[in-house]
Amino acid sequence: MTTATDLTSAPLVVPPSPRRRRLPAWARAAMWAIGIVAVLSTASYLTGVNTLTSTNTAQTALRLALPILLCALGGLWSERGGVVNIGLEGMMILGTWGAAWGAYYGGPWAGLGAAILFGALGGLLHAIATVTFNVNHIVSGVAINLLGLGVAKYLATLIFEPLSGNPRQSPTVPTFDTYSATFLSNWLTDLEDQQRVFISDAAGLLNGLVTGVAPLTMIAILLVPVSYLVLWRTRLGLRLRSCGENPVAAESLGINVYAHRYLGVLVSGGLAGMGGASLVLLQGGGGYLENQTNGRGYIGLAAMIFGNWRPGGLLGGAALFGYADGLQLSGGGRAVLALLYGVVLLLFVIVVVQLIRRQWIAAALGVAGAGVLYWIYWSNDTLPSELTPYTAHVVTLIVLAVASQRLRPPKADGARYRRGEGD
Repeated sequence: MTTATDLTSAPLVVPPSPRRRRLPAWARAAMWAIGIVAVLSTASYLTGVNTLTSTNTAQTALRLALPILLCALGGLWSERGGVVNIGLEGMMILGTWGAAWGAYYGGPWAGLGAAILFGALGGLLHAIATVTFNVNHIVSGVAINLLGLGVAKYLATLIFEPLSGNPRQSPTVPTFDTYSATFLSNWLTDLEDQQRVFISDAAGLLNGLVTGVAPLTMIAILLVPVSYLVLWRTRLGLRLRSCGENPVAAESLGINVYAHRYLGVLVSGGLAGMGGASLVLLQGGGGYLENQTNGRGYIGLAAMIFGNWRPGGLLGGAALFGYADGLQLSGGGRAVLALLYGVVLLLFVIVVVQLIRRQWIAAALGVAGAGVLYWIYWSNDTLPSELTPYTAHVVTLIVLAVASQRLRPPKADGARYRRGEGD
């Protein structure tokens, strides 16, 4: 028989609270895509700037997003293995020279192979310095950037100057052919011309993604799910990520940390080289040009951080930066100003969500940011032409400031490691 004393001394068992179900990643991505199209459509309607959702803007944005996407994927492979790769810019520069050299003598596919090779060589130097000799990852990355720039200048003077008469650029090289989904493209063009709110805007953006697409574009987009499957669904990916989380524990399980880190950095360099090839071998490129990368390697690194070291997230970051860069090329200062209005609308939605979650500080910051951007929009008819080329860089700073609140990098990212140090 149970007494009152037994009842008071018994531990209180609290049933676990039911976990809230999260939507699948693809469903969340689809919701974000629909929301962004809705914001752009509303901004286009209210400002009268159709360039925000035009086919030309989407095509330009896709082309400009590719080098950022490929560099971001390269950073993902390296940093998931525990090696910080600030040298993406230098590897990308080597890729631009290799792409022009290979394409001049063997066509675009040879150029793509040469770009991957030269980028991987830059990755190999970074791996030797950081993995084998334990050099600080940031110092090595900066050195790779300077070395890549210097090597490309030397090789351009040596190889291209006798051919083109200019040491700063190569002769014109063949580029990849482009292909279009003709039936789908014609249907989307008809929808875009009807000027229906949201429907025509979505049609314009989609039309830019299926018109004039090169094989390199398709390969780059395909590499996003491939990277996810390899890194998160295979033994190789699990071992590589364990080297970035806890290399000592990985070593205790028989994993060769050095070999996996070398692999990650080599793949990283090859992908950065592919990013350089996209600047040379797609329409609008056609050859090597000094300072062609224009800091896109650093923006790719920012896209990877924005994406929280995840393939899907960095795809969104690359799309954002590519869109901002493409918009200023296709629409100029007026279009960029209209984009600020769209950002104000997006911030309003975010503030409402933050208020529902009772995150008062974040909501207050969102209100302040929206107020500043709306004041800029209201007080200007167009942005000065001197400022519009830096749209993507400004977006990079804003996005990193917002995204830094939720980042979770690999625990051993950038940490020095010696074999046997855990014994």
